[in-house]
Amino acid sequence: RSDYYRNTGGKSGLLSFIMSYMFVPSVRYLFWLRLAHYYKERTIILKMIKLLLNHYSYKFGYQIDPLAVIGKGLHLGHIGMILINQNAKLGNNINIQAGAIIGQVNRGKNLGCPVIGNKVWIGSHAVIVGNITIGNNVLIAPNSFLTQSIPDDAVVSGNPAKIINFSGTKGYIEHEV
Repeated sequence: RSDYYRNTGGKSGLLSFIMSYMFVPSVRYLFWLRLAHYYKERTIILKMIKLLLNHYSYKFGYQIDPLAVIGKGLHLGHIGMILINQNAKLGNNINIQAGAIIGQVNRGKNLGCPVIGNKVWIGSHAVIVGNITIGNNVLIAPNSFLTQSIPDDAVVSGNPAKIINFSGTKGYIEHEV
């Protein structure tokens, strides 16, 4: 429900859900993603759900593994490639724009996947990789390449990403849950 609320702007009711499911791709994809996560222990049901999830993954470009730990209120901004590794951990009220990658590093000092806090806005084509921690209320600007931990309330930009200021996500995260 919280993903639906964040992606539709707070509408409620069965008719509203049906209309959103039909016309808002992120609602349709997140519905099946959450269902796959819920049934991750039941292999037969999970395989059937994953068939639909894979169909929508190819159709809309989202590649989010059902094993990824994702908090309430995930908002997918646009249709387009969004990649989230199965070992990533995301908090509540996360906005992810098209082209973003949250991935794993397989060697070196940052071996592993990111842990992302609450109320984080991730811009288009941002890349977040490695065993790093992103604090709460962080804004990651479009086209940023992030390989180091970021404190709370930071705004980061660039390749490699650097902290610009500490104004956070004020005005970027709407319809919080």
